[in-house]
Amino acid sequence: MSNTSGMDRRRFLRNGAVGVGAFGVGMLGGGNLLHSQVEPQSQAGQEMNQALKIKEYRTLGRTEFKVSDISSGFVKDPAVLGKLLDAGINYIDSAESYGNEEVIGSVIKNRDRKKIFVTTKLELKDDLSKEGILARARKCLERLQTDYIDCLMIHSCEKVSLIKTEGFHAAMQQLKSEGRLRFIGISNHGTNFFKDPEEAMDKVLIAAALDGRFDVMLLAYNFIQDDKGAEVLKVCREKNIGTTLMKVNPIGKIPMIKERIEKMKKDGKEIPEAYTQMISRMEAKAKKAEAFIKEYRLDDDRRMSDAAVRFALSNPDVHTVCCAFLNFESLDAFIPLSGSRLAGMEKEKLAAYKEGCGSFYCRHACGLCEPVCPQGVPVNTIMRFNHYYEAQGKEKFAMKQYARLSAPKADRCRNCTGVCESACPYGVPVQGLLTMAHRTLSLA
Repeated sequence: MSNTSGMDRRRFLRNGAVGVGAFGVGMLGGGNLLHSQVEPQSQAGQEMNQALKIKEYRTLGRTEFKVSDISSGFVKDPAVLGKLLDAGINYIDSAESYGNEEVIGSVIKNRDRKKIFVTTKLELKDDLSKEGILARARKCLERLQTDYIDCLMIHSCEKVSLIKTEGFHAAMQQLKSEGRLRFIGISNHGTNFFKDPEEAMDKVLIAAALDGRFDVMLLAYNFIQDDKGAEVLKVCREKNIGTTLMKVNPIGKIPMIKERIEKMKKDGKEIPEAYTQMISRMEAKAKKAEAFIKEYRLDDDRRMSDAAVRFALSNPDVHTVCCAFLNFESLDAFIPLSGSRLAGMEKEKLAAYKEGCGSFYCRHACGLCEPVCPQGVPVNTIMRFNHYYEAQGKEKFAMKQYARLSAPKADRCRNCTGVCESACPYGVPVQGLLTMAHRTLSLA
């Protein structure tokens, strides 16, 4: 892009920001102002009654199940889950490793089972025999206290070869014949260590779509990282495969990053030159991002996050957006977004954020920098754990996952020259973010 076209782009964004200044100020108390662009507002009493009700259901591909457009990606509190179901959410995602199947089972056993779509997931590791996978699937059924699972997925499938695992498909067919399983699915948000472009998220999921045996997919997709996900969604539409989303909100907290940079500068230990240079690079990018936020009035995190979810809901190829419901406040944050679409002014805000702050988002399911890392640090995996901690509030889960990581941890990044940053096509300060993630996940 030429300098002239870059200036035109910035002029467009600046004019748009000035014209929609109310987006970032004066809307905190309104709550439903943006929603009115989809549904007319009624009297105040009715508005309050309808605030926590799902307003839209979409057909989940060939399953033909009418799924709520906002769904539960993670929930561990039975009271919160009960409220979700009361609000009309009917898609509940889980996994063998989440530790919440018992909670889900305790709640859904008292509900109309046919009205709830329950998904759980198994990682393909160690024993890949039919018997081994069957035994684990039956344990899931026990924990969920249900006669059948609506969809059982391969959890975080990292390789194209895994989608054809004979033991998995043989076990799924037996469960189907017993009436214990209805559909098969697959999830992917990047490999544990990126080595082969043919094993990237889009390659794996498109291969699964072409395989023909998978009915539902769970993938990473958001307004900054929309290209690869859009390709998968297109193929899923063509194959009539159900689509569920995760990692839809890439909005970061630039002021918090600045605070952490200051703490890193006051480390108190002898700081190697490479570490000082890393901090300087991070600080320069943070100052630039902060200036962009002020210029385009992007400082309302709640409204920006709402717009990020609406971006996903506006794609007709998306069937449901999985959100982490950690507490009752999460209900107020996500459920009112049901049935809404991205407005013009929000598009301009997201475009501005992507241009000015997108470099602070380490793309999920990417890993393009990993092959050049001299230490073999699994960047994508560590940043995913950090996302669980900071964006989803799953602190203990994230720290446990990081502690169990067998690959080199990000403490090795401190003294590195930062070759990962040179390899990143998006200008992400990878080394700095990894160093921060290590401090967060290990309480270093």
